[in-house]
Amino acid sequence: MRRELAALAGGAALCAGLLVVAPAAAGPAFSPPGGACTPWSVSEVASGAGVLENLAFDGAGTMLVSRTGLVGGGALDGVAPDGTVTPIVPEVESPGGIAVDGADAYFATGNSFAAGVTGSANGTVDVVNLATSDRRTVAEGLVMPNGLVRLSNGDILTARNLGSGAGLTRVPAADPHTPEVVRTDLGTVDGLAAHDGNVYTVTTFDTTTTLRILREDDLSGPVVSVELPGSGPLNAADDLTVGPDGIVYVAYNGGGKVVRVDPTTGESCALASGLPLVSSVRFGAGPGWDPDALYATSFTGKIYKLERS
Repeated sequence: MRRELAALAGGAALCAGLLVVAPAAAGPAFSPPGGACTPWSVSEVASGAGVLENLAFDGAGTMLVSRTGLVGGGALDGVAPDGTVTPIVPEVESPGGIAVDGADAYFATGNSFAAGVTGSANGTVDVVNLATSDRRTVAEGLVMPNGLVRLSNGDILTARNLGSGAGLTRVPAADPHTPEVVRTDLGTVDGLAAHDGNVYTVTTFDTTTTLRILREDDLSGPVVSVELPGSGPLNAADDLTVGPDGIVYVAYNGGGKVVRVDPTTGESCALASGLPLVSSVRFGAGPGWDPDALYATSFTGKIYKLERS
């Protein structure tokens, strides 16, 4: 696995198609040595915040969350460290992923089940300036943009996990009005994260939960795939994040847990369980938020703090 990741990082040619490197499939979660998977303690930051799809930090003391309605509608809200929730963009249609760049918060809209299964291209990427509250549409004509990440060159990637066109769409920074589908061969991918020149995404409804790793500068090129234990649909992996050390943390919506994955070895284990419908996870950033703790949102309206025990 370490050789394959090194080759991917260096841009070397890999085998045609998807390179699958994984631990023994469908077995119990592996616990890395040295206490890396000692369960983390869980506390509640907020409750009753609505159906929460995604989260990000503005670095200035606010957690941003995308709140969606069961039958449409939604909002982009801000959460203070004490759990107080304040609307930032009060009316957003089915918001999805969030990415912050300075004072700008980019967020996906049109992330609905109906759009995914029908192929309706009513999705957009919008941006709001957190200092002025000015909002504008960056890109439109997207189908169910769910996961969202802003790459180092300013391009934006969105992920779609339903319908025949499930995959990745790129919104070029130089010409955002011409989004392009770059991959449909990754399965039902959902969450997105970028770290050290790599893009990470994970499948939701496939038979096997699979972490996919691509290069930012070669999105249509080779892919490293790490298969994770358990039933894919029962895990229902949602969003994910990458720590400073390159370890990946995945929110299992169906499994109600947060899973730690070492992408260089394929080893994985649950850090926290008993988190119903957990949807997104990020390390804290900014005043009042612990940078060593993971924060997680849930469809139940709860926000959790996960700390190393």
